[in-house]
Amino acid sequence: MYYDALKTFVTLAEVKNFTKTAELLLMSQPSVSLHIKNLEKEFQTKLFQRSPKYLKITPSGEILYDRAKQMITIYEQTRQEILEQQNTIKGDLKIAASFTIGEYILPPLLLDLQNQYPELNLQVTIANTEEVVQSTRSHHVDIGLIEGQTNERELIVTPFLEDELFIVTSNQHPLVQKEEVTIADLQDQAWIMRENGSGTREYFNHVVRSNGLKVKSLLTISSNQGIKETLINGLGISILSGSVVERDVKQNNLSIIKVKNQEFKRTLSYVLSPIMQEKKNVSIFIEALGEKWKHHKGK
Repeated sequence: MYYDALKTFVTLAEVKNFTKTAELLLMSQPSVSLHIKNLEKEFQTKLFQRSPKYLKITPSGEILYDRAKQMITIYEQTRQEILEQQNTIKGDLKIAASFTIGEYILPPLLLDLQNQYPELNLQVTIANTEEVVQSTRSHHVDIGLIEGQTNERELIVTPFLEDELFIVTSNQHPLVQKEEVTIADLQDQAWIMRENGSGTREYFNHVVRSNGLKVKSLLTISSNQGIKETLINGLGISILSGSVVERDVKQNNLSIIKVKNQEFKRTLSYVLSPIMQEKKNVSIFIEALGEKWKHHKGK
């Protein structure tokens, strides 16, 4: 490839001085001479007339000068395009997310990513936390987002957001009318909860155990929307993420039962196999994840 030689030739043709050319291109003067000599050998012609007093380009040199500038421009444009192509975020990114995250928290981030990287093909699978962990461990997906805990040692678990949960019910439930609700008021209630294996169910079990709650009845529904519809129809109480119930509370479809001196919080995390850390699309996603909720982390 004669790129360096052509670059040297064009510079020498413009500054008309070997020493100055060498300084501009950060090379030795003999290297400048060698590049010119190689080009003259390649084209079998003299490119410059030399004398101790001047350096003058020949007619053959004039022809090469115009072509050389074009070739250098094309080369540099090609190099830039190849670099851009290599750095373009494209291809597939397979994400598994638990129901609460996948249905209510992830969509705004997906929109941001699609706008920023239109060639990135995002594939999202929504399942409960246990299933997300298994899909990630078996490499069926590149990265998983969970709302529960995992003891899976083969995966790296990293928190990205603190999530607050609320006890919710229909607007007609007796507890909604009370000015102050205590843990004791939650005894012997009918609960509607997600299935075993979900992060929300795991959190509910923790609340029951840590507060010694007696559960009157438990209806299990493997859908946040299904739970909300059942609550709206007047059956029982539940504990759900604020992101799940926010719209329904604003629209006066559901009511929050505020329990005295109690906050219900948990950490949302992403999980991935160590071999996925180097994957470019995964790195981009993790970076976007951190950027999206950096102000909420730890609040």
